Amino acid sequence: MSSAAITARPTRSVFAASRSALGALVKRDLLVLRKHAGEFAARTIMQPLLLVFVFLYVFPSIGQGVGGGGGKAGESDFATVLVPGVVAITIMFQGIQSVAIQLSQEFGYTREIEDRVQAPCPLWLVAVARVLSGAAQGMISAILVFPIAAVVHAPGVEAHLSVHWWVVVTLIPLACLAMTSLGLVLGTTFEPRNIGLMFGFVVLPLVFLGGTYYQWTKLSAIQVGGFPWLQTLVLVNPLIYIAEGMRAGLTEASHMHLYVVYPVLIGFCVLFLSLGLRNFRRRVLS
Repeated sequence: MSSAAITARPTRSVFAASRSALGALVKRDLLVLRKHAGEFAARTIMQPLLLVFVFLYVFPSIGQGVGGGGGKAGESDFATVLVPGVVAITIMFQGIQSVAIQLSQEFGYTREIEDRVQAPCPLWLVAVARVLSGAAQGMISAILVFPIAAVVHAPGVEAHLSVHWWVVVTLIPLACLAMTSLGLVLGTTFEPRNIGLMFGFVVLPLVFLGGTYYQWTKLSAIQVGGFPWLQTLVLVNPLIYIAEGMRAGLTEASHMHLYVVYPVLIGFCVLFLSLGLRNFRRRVLS
């Protein structure tokens, strides 16, 4: 009695199967986002709205505006600097909110991560799906916040904006990927009980030393022995490159050269994603 060899070939390649699984994971996150669109919009808008309302409306209205020494022109110059900074920190906060906070919960009490890693794809693809869905949320946040930051101001105060679309269209997706990759690192490093520590020792320094309220080029005035120590120190902060890039894309104000901004942001993206994927695998398999 002879037995015929039974052969079976997969109906699609490993790449096609992984791409399908990745698409399904991202669509799942975006579907959840759509169901909670109101909550997402409120969470995204509130912090930038309060920031521009206080700095660009309340302070100038009561005569305490930043740059008020130069009158309305000085306050308008500050508004011009602040608007790109607000868009930058919105992208950063959304990256941390959508990836780091969610991952810390999923690794913690909800244990939702156990359901995700059962998807028929490599572990690293599950993490990449979270990064991509977070980046999509970051881009939506930037689109929501920019009009608010551009129009909320006191009478006589105006942000002098000049949109350079090729910079905006290329920089925002790159910035979103870099910040969600940072969120992956933070979410796989900090335990849920240490989230306050993360905000106090990581997020706040990033914000205040990230060029949100000032231009990097102006920091050269802060020197010790002729050395611009602060201007050099903040170069380790990824947010400074996003804020300066957004100034290049939205204003005519002085800014860091774009041939520095793009390569460094790509480098941060690769670094954060590599560290995040390593930490993600270690946390899942531990």
